[in-house]
This record gives sequence, C-alpha cells and structure tokens, in this order.
Amino acid sequence: MSSKISIWYEVKSHIIITLALFLSAFAWTGFLIPNQMLGGGVTGLATIVYWVMHIPTGITIFVLNAILIVISFKSLGRRFALSTIYSVVMTSVMFYVLQDYFGDTPLITDRFLSVVLGAGLNGVACGLIFLEGSSTGGVDIIVVMINKYRNVTLGRLSLFINVAIISCSYFVFNNLELLIYSYVGLMITSYAMDLTMNGSKQSVQMFIFSSKPHEIADMVGEEVHRGVTMIKGTGWYSKTESDIVMVVVRKTESQRVIRIVKQLDPSAFVSVNTVMGVYGKGFDAMKSK
Repeated sequence: MSSKISIWYEVKSHIIITLALFLSAFAWTGFLIPNQMLGGGVTGLATIVYWVMHIPTGITIFVLNAILIVISFKSLGRRFALSTIYSVVMTSVMFYVLQDYFGDTPLITDRFLSVVLGAGLNGVACGLIFLEGSSTGGVDIIVVMINKYRNVTLGRLSLFINVAIISCSYFVFNNLELLIYSYVGLMITSYAMDLTMNGSKQSVQMFIFSSKPHEIADMVGEEVHRGVTMIKGTGWYSKTESDIVMVVVRKTESQRVIRIVKQLDPSAFVSVNTVMGVYGKGFDAMKSK
C-alpha cells in the first residue's frame, strides 16, 4: 500500500514540476526573450548565445546543464539529481518548441508589462519547482547547495548570483534601458519565488507522531541528511508510550520529510512549526555579540 502511495506522490509531484516548467518556458519565450530581456543563470546565458549566435536556447540550456548535473549527484542526493535531470530535459524541449512557435514576436510589445508578467510567472514557476524538491538546473543547483548550509532565502541568493550574469547584456545589446529592465525582471522573479515558497522564514521544526518512528528517523537521516531527536510521549487516550520524531529542517526540505512520512506511514500526524532562527551545524553559525 505504501509503495502505491509513494508512486502516486512521485507522479503528482512530477506533474506539478512539468506544469511549472511549461509556465517558466512560456514566460521566457512569450514575454522575455522576444523583448531582449535577460535573466540570470543558464537561461540568461542561453539568451545571450541566442541573440549573438542564433543558437536555440533549448540546445544551449541542455549543454550547459549537462556539465552541472553531476554536482547534484554528489552534494544534494540521488532524488534531487534525477528530478533535476528530468527538469533539464523537459525545459530544453519546451524552450525549443515554444521558441520555434513564438519566434521573435512577443505576446505583449510593451516592455514593462512583458517584464512584469514574464518575470512574475517565472518566479512562481521556480518556487513551485523548488517546493517539489527539484530545480531547473544551472545556477539553481548552486543556490540550493548554498541554501543547504546557509540561512539565506533562495530568491535573495539567486538575485546576488545572477546580477553579474545580467550585467553582460550591456556588452551584447549596448542598451542601458534593456539592462535596467532586466534587473527589474530579476528582482520580480526573486520576489515571486520567495513569495511562492514563503521564504522569509526558511527553517521549520517538525513533530512526527507515527507508529513507525524509527523507520522514519532512519530515512530522514539517510535522504535529507538531518539529525533527528526521539522524544518519549504517552497518548492520553490510548495510555500507551510512543516515540515522537522531532527534526529541524529548511523549509525547502520539509516537503521531502513529509514525502518520507507519507511513504512509510500515511496515517501519521505531522506538526510543522515555523521557527525564527536555528543555530548550529547545517544552519546559522552562532555569533557572539
């Protein structure tokens, strides 16, 4: 029974990822690229290559991501890596097809409206992909790796990394107005991503009440790489003692823990509490004032 639930959860997760990838590709090919807007990361670099060498963005995205994917295998776990490979392949195909369909004609010619709609949709799409434990590849892999050890919101961290990439657009188009529009689009994407993920408070404390606490604790340690604490408790109705699983994780990791719980014990009860700050290994460093 649990295996069927696990398979269904994976299918549902990848349906959401696929829809989000389509939304991101639609935002880029329909609004941003035809208006010569740049974003950060691999997509931004692929856009530069497209306007300079006229190589379809889908091909460039696939080639550049192929170099980075091996990093996710070693640092972020097998599932994240495999899910990212799926996202990269689907992204490349969607960009190739949609760009061939839209061409260089934007859906909206007004650049301000295009950057607001395109960047906003892209930010929501990226947030949904991160929530499902995947990424669009490229800089996202680096961002998630850093976020695993530093308490910085994904949107803000992505913003800092991608500013340098967007700055390259000035040397390509030699247009200050386009550069400013691209910066505005990047900020909108970062804000929409954080808003989608409720990323202002990145850490959560989870209490898991289950008949299989030890199995859950083992799998959380193996797949999420977080420490787990067992708390003795007594059910007042049943008058029986049981172990309560307590774990503190990043908000982006909470869905992975819930996925594990649903796989092992669908009838489990999970309490998720937002915490203001977490200090220690894997979270914020304790600093003396």
